[in-house]
Amino acid sequence: MIYFSKLNLIQLAVILTLAMLTLIMLITISQYGNFQDNVGFLLYKQEYIGNNTWKVAFYIHVFSCFFCLLAGFTQFSNSLIQNNKILHKLFGRLYAYNILLINFPVGLVLAICANGYLPSKLAFLTLDFLWFTFTLQAVVAIRNGEILKHKEYMIRSYALTLSALSLRLWKLVFVTFTAMDNTTIYMIDAWIGFLINLLIAEIFIRRNRQKLSFKCDIKSKK
Repeated sequence: MIYFSKLNLIQLAVILTLAMLTLIMLITISQYGNFQDNVGFLLYKQEYIGNNTWKVAFYIHVFSCFFCLLAGFTQFSNSLIQNNKILHKLFGRLYAYNILLINFPVGLVLAICANGYLPSKLAFLTLDFLWFTFTLQAVVAIRNGEILKHKEYMIRSYALTLSALSLRLWKLVFVTFTAMDNTTIYMIDAWIGFLINLLIAEIFIRRNRQKLSFKCDIKSKK
């Protein structure tokens, strides 16, 4: 009983932390609502302001990526999955379509034009292709009735979605505790901002595979 209480507290702490970070991101995104060219990240991309393709891709990514974060929350709620499968499927489809049809193509544009020279461009291209691949694998798996595989690929996909938060957190850490220049920080941050998330996701999957498989067996028998 004590174990489950501690587990629930850890889960609650993780959810509250993610919710707080998502709220902070929403506040950050709100500064782009007036479509001015001299705010936030756009201050560092002035050479692309006149590029309509990049500019459209930027605004689409900024506003649509936030919905990926929100939709992703619903995909890991056992109570929602058990009690409201229709809502779970609806948000799951919105999440997948958002990534596969919207954020993957605009992500390619932003990756090619990323700051930090070739290392950063390669990092964001890798992130974008992995994000697309894991999400597509999750969709294919659930259509084939492979629930365990679907869960595992959704965990990987959402770990990369959370890079929207972790990239900003790691940048804050480097700026606060190191004397590295902005370009170096950006190149390092571009890689560890999603690789550490992916590493944590893989550790979680491997340690909980038997538990996830057991839950899938129960659902298949119902």
